[in-house]
Amino acid sequence: MAATACECCANYVYDEESACYYCDCNLDEDEMGRFLSMQTKNCPYYESDDEYRIVRKQN
Repeated sequence: MAATACECCANYVYDEESACYYCDCNLDEDEMGRFLSMQTKNCPYYESDDEYRIVRKQN
């Protein structure tokens, strides 16, 4: 199974109480509607969860 962009995002967090992952961004009603209807290709809140990204830039 291929990873989705959400699974690689720093805003995709695990909630131990509900035992599931969710997006930690606060979306307004319009943004949530576009997200649920899959009308957006790129999430404006995506942040890479790659902690080594900064180190690679320095080298």
